[in-house]
Amino acid sequence: MSTETCQFDPKAFVKSLTGKPGVYRMLDAEGTVIYVGKASNLKKRVSSYFQKNISSPKTRVMVSRICDIEVTVTHTENEALLLENNLIKSLKPRYNVLFRDDKSYPYIYLSEQTFPRLSFHRGAQRAKGRYFGPYPSSGAVRETLNLLQKLFSVRQCEDSFFNNRSRACLQYQIKRCTAPCVGLVEPEQYQADVRHAVMFLEGKSSEVIDDLVRRMEQAAADLEYEQAARFRDQIASLRRVQEKQYISAESGDLDVIAAAVERGVGCVQVFTIRGGQNLGNRTYYPKMEAGQLETEDATHLLDSFLPQYYLRAGRPIPSEILLSHAASEPELLEQVLSEQSGHKVALSYRLRSQRARWVKMALQNARQALRTRLNSQSSLLQRFEALQEALNLDEMPRRLECFDISHTMGEATVASCVVFDTNGPLKADYRRFNIKDITPGDDYAAMHQALSRRYRRLKEGEGKLPDILLVDGGKGQVSQAEEVLTELQVSGVLLLGIAKGPDRKPGLETLYLSEQKTEIILPADSRALHLIQHIRDEAHRFAITGHRQRRQRSRTTSPLEAIPGLGPKRRQLLLKQFGGLQEVARAGVEDLARVNGISPKLAQQIYDTFHADGN
Repeated sequence: MSTETCQFDPKAFVKSLTGKPGVYRMLDAEGTVIYVGKASNLKKRVSSYFQKNISSPKTRVMVSRICDIEVTVTHTENEALLLENNLIKSLKPRYNVLFRDDKSYPYIYLSEQTFPRLSFHRGAQRAKGRYFGPYPSSGAVRETLNLLQKLFSVRQCEDSFFNNRSRACLQYQIKRCTAPCVGLVEPEQYQADVRHAVMFLEGKSSEVIDDLVRRMEQAAADLEYEQAARFRDQIASLRRVQEKQYISAESGDLDVIAAAVERGVGCVQVFTIRGGQNLGNRTYYPKMEAGQLETEDATHLLDSFLPQYYLRAGRPIPSEILLSHAASEPELLEQVLSEQSGHKVALSYRLRSQRARWVKMALQNARQALRTRLNSQSSLLQRFEALQEALNLDEMPRRLECFDISHTMGEATVASCVVFDTNGPLKADYRRFNIKDITPGDDYAAMHQALSRRYRRLKEGEGKLPDILLVDGGKGQVSQAEEVLTELQVSGVLLLGIAKGPDRKPGLETLYLSEQKTEIILPADSRALHLIQHIRDEAHRFAITGHRQRRQRSRTTSPLEAIPGLGPKRRQLLLKQFGGLQEVARAGVEDLARVNGISPKLAQQIYDTFHADGN
């Protein structure tokens, strides 16, 4: 896909870049990283890809597919090299040379049961069990849960699903679960997997590997080679995970917070470290009046941000908070945060060694994010921000999927799936589903089948899960979607139904938010509603186009195509021999059997196809 189609403006993007060292990741229309590179000067290196005279054909093809570029600023070119290497290993971009070698943050929850469950959790922590986190985004939780499934096969299904199984589900078939629901794993073995998952979440990957090595050696000594092979594969996977951890803290929990201000707009970058592991970062753009902050007023921004961020119910407060700028009243804030958390909290500003490097990197990334935002004039981005505000989300959604159903009196039913991100439609991710084996006109069954097929493929690793799943319809369609997501154990995806208003007039739509079990009606001039209407209309267009194509194909299909054993070559010979379909229909059995490759039995089948009514 061309850069023009993706609405990517290389000049504006390059203008926003820094001249510092770092790593850049080029993304295609699907949001897939297609190339990772390092640079001693990001601005100079990235701009070189968009010169008029590019000699390399490979580079020209790659550049034509760029829909977005992400960058990470580093301290030195050496750090950029290490990060580039780790990203290439983990992402395997197609254009790199590859060698074989919330109102609250989301958590991972481990239940207290004979066969505990790992799950996505956001909100009050009332249930008995352990909570790991917080994670900076729902995407980070989903990635970690997916990794844990691959490494340790601990179940992630709902208890209602688990308690009513009579046979193993899809997760067992794809080796993501050991099927404790039907007794295919001993409780002791399952508890061992749970223990290792907990140790991994606590940042004790090396201890997990040591334990697995001991168990592998013991299994081999006991001639239990299949079990030994399982431990071997787990060890190899864990070592690959360790290779991807390019940044680490000494130990314990801490946050790194950096603030940047430019042209009266502020940006705060928060890096989350738990158990010595970097759980990722999150960017905040505080709302303020234009020109409220001066360029050098980052201290004031932090002073406003820190109390609002930490002093809220359920917000975890780490033992140490590293700051890019000194707080105006650090002693007071430390005292309040310590009382709030029940443990000593230290605010650190003047730092050395590794912690100074952490803060510097966070500050550079805050400045880079701010410049990119200031140079972005996309109305689409503003609509995504409006959607975040309208749905009261704690982070801006980045990927939306919308489903619609189209048919004519139940004939040729087609379901569509369209995908949008902050750059617009991702047409390479669009999908159509020809619906079969349902009662004609049953939109609920059609929606259930389409969603099942789509999200089963996503669970098997064929694509990315969206932040918001939209379905064109009311409570009935939403219920079908909820059922599918529960059955396939998809968590962290917000479900939104779009019901047409009275007389199907635009601007009067009712939204059904599954998570809150509430109805939402947005004003007709709402940017969030305009975004929802846009993606809903695109899903409808894509569905009805597919339906018409399928209906046309069914009405123009040759009767010869329905005859078993009559492939394309034989059909071509028949038509060529007799000069057309009408002449084939008039031919007798003996005449048909004279055609090369047509046996008397097949000739009789052809004849019967055209004379089934006795004519």
